[in-house]
Amino acid sequence: MENHTMVSEFILLGIPNTEGLENILFMCFSIFYFCSLLSNLLILAAVLADSRLHTPMYFFLCNLAMLDIGYSSISTPKLLANFWAENKTISLGGCISQVFFYHFLGSTECLLYTVMAYDRYVAICHPLRYLLIMNNRVCALLAAGTWITSSFHATILASLTFTLPYCGSNVIDYFFCDIFPVVKLACADTYIIETVTFTNTGMVPTTCFFLILMSYVRIAASVVKIRSVEHGQKAFSTCASHLTVVCFFFGPCFLLYTQPSLSKEVATRMQIFCDVVTPIMNPLVYTLRNKDVKAALKKLKGQGRRILGK
Repeated sequence: MENHTMVSEFILLGIPNTEGLENILFMCFSIFYFCSLLSNLLILAAVLADSRLHTPMYFFLCNLAMLDIGYSSISTPKLLANFWAENKTISLGGCISQVFFYHFLGSTECLLYTVMAYDRYVAICHPLRYLLIMNNRVCALLAAGTWITSSFHATILASLTFTLPYCGSNVIDYFFCDIFPVVKLACADTYIIETVTFTNTGMVPTTCFFLILMSYVRIAASVVKIRSVEHGQKAFSTCASHLTVVCFFFGPCFLLYTQPSLSKEVATRMQIFCDVVTPIMNPLVYTLRNKDVKAALKKLKGQGRRILGK
């Protein structure tokens, strides 16, 4: 270590095999990022503006919208800067921030999907006691619990990552700072951080997935007992949007963790899908399949026109 200078910044190699496509990729990622911010902000505004949507389901949807705004902002702005200015350096503080917020928001989103599944379970299996069980205090505690738990999770991972000494190469073979690409550059044994990271990042999604699965098994059993076709269709409709976004979130995670033979190019593209495309899909799914949200957006559009008209 005495023969090396401690690293104060890193170089991100970016997306592999994209030489000469920087301008096209800059435009594509800019459009996706803008659409992600706009669509999630519209969801937030619509829910806050319409008192009919002040229910537990839409409270958690607002939390999901905030998460998606943050999640899409972890790596995309820096990626756009790299495409535009071809400056691939990132400061040590910026790298620490990317690692922390990536695992903080990713874990929060995973836990939030589980809470939303529980909310759907209570709504369908215990409809008469729904508002009693999912009261404002319970909803606030559940939402706060997902954020607080994930902050501890991310703090531990980021601390273990950056207490390691970095005194050799500073070239990260990835398009943003994540734990495994970063610790490859450490000048010390990385067994502990790699074991803790693999265990935590595997255990949290797996546990959440099985809890969601259990919720929907109970929901399916309850729907089967419903004799009314109309009520059965309504129950399915309330769950369809959540099931869709859960598939978008857990599908790529499942492939990345269970298929270690995936090439770096394929794994990178799947990660980009999670970071860039999924934050747009969530508001689209909830908007296209939800009449209440559509009505709230139309109402918000009408209010905007009246304000501009005045």
